Amino acid sequence: APPPRLLIADPPRLLPYNAAVPDQPDLSRKIFTLHEARELLPTVRQLTEQAVHAAAALASRLQHLPEDDPARDSLGASLNDVVSGWATHLQDLGVEVKGLWLVDFDNGDGYYCWAYPEPSLSHYHGYEDGFAGRMTIQ
Repeated sequence: APPPRLLIADPPRLLPYNAAVPDQPDLSRKIFTLHEARELLPTVRQLTEQAVHAAAALASRLQHLPEDDPARDSLGASLNDVVSGWATHLQDLGVEVKGLWLVDFDNGDGYYCWAYPEPSLSHYHGYEDGFAGRMTIQ
């Protein structure tokens, strides 16, 4: 059977901000220094910009179709594919996707946090704090 289609607001394999941090080190988890995260950001930003533009084009086409148009299903699936492909690609780089166009770089004590279209990686938050607890990196 084909895998279930994903909703745009629910990208695959997301970790909730309040997910417990394991006591044992997770050797599969990528830990970034600030320098490493900032070096990877241009790639993350480029992949995100490409996905944002592709998703916007598909969403625009969807908005202009009547509710009963059979092309809506295909366009919706394509939109989901763009978002899930973006999330998978970034996760393959070791980046944690936390929401639509929102990513975290695990630093071992919390996360360096970036949201499109921010120009740089300039925020941090603890494991339990989430986006609302973001602080500017000094």
